[in-house]
Amino acid sequence: MARSKRKQLTTLLLTLLCATLFPTLSHADDAGLVATIEASHKFSKKLSAGLEAEFRSRNDFRTADRVSIGGDVSYKVLPWLKASAGYVLLIDNNREEIKYQKDGVSFNNWRPSYWGLRHRFNLALTASYKIRRVEVSLRERWQYTYRPSKMIDNFDFDEGLWEDHEVKGKGKNVLRSRLQVEWDIPKCKFDPFASVEFHTTRELEKTRFLVGVNHSLKKKHNFKLYYRGQVSGSSDEPNIHMLGLGYAYKF
Repeated sequence: MARSKRKQLTTLLLTLLCATLFPTLSHADDAGLVATIEASHKFSKKLSAGLEAEFRSRNDFRTADRVSIGGDVSYKVLPWLKASAGYVLLIDNNREEIKYQKDGVSFNNWRPSYWGLRHRFNLALTASYKIRRVEVSLRERWQYTYRPSKMIDNFDFDEGLWEDHEVKGKGKNVLRSRLQVEWDIPKCKFDPFASVEFHTTRELEKTRFLVGVNHSLKKKHNFKLYYRGQVSGSSDEPNIHMLGLGYAYKF
């Protein structure tokens, strides 16, 4: 009876979670793909390092959004606590921007979309706890991203001319808090996982929900398929539905 009640309570909680989450995500106005390739090596029981390349698209899968490559080093401080540090080079396809006159109708200037670089550094602590075949982890990651200045073309509608415009350099600090649950199902080739992550600056900037499955092959190859919903904390940024594909190799 106790086990039956626990199942009923779990079902109720999942139903309430879905009812809360999906209406929010239904207002998303964009969709895209995120695909990653990873390689990692374990030097000892405590020390490991990895490399990752990523591609993202937006505009309902039609436009390339970002390409990135980076690496990290992690060290197991305690059996349940891991520390890591990393760097990522981001190559972004920045969205076009149109500014209007004071009347709100006439065009003032137009900045086409352009590619630019960003440098991202991060430090993280991840605590994990395993209950039978379910592992719960909490990761706190601080990241600093710097965008160098860049000269681009702007079109001035008043003059009818293209003008040089400087996008000034800018740095940004973000705290990313992620709670994740992974389930190792006996005699099953697919292991489900789910997570929720909050990106915070001075206020909540965005929230990411992720649900997917892992499939391991010969302990060296890992394939990942997931859905990621991103809810923006600002009316200027669109909410996004993303299909995620990943491959990781351990050597």
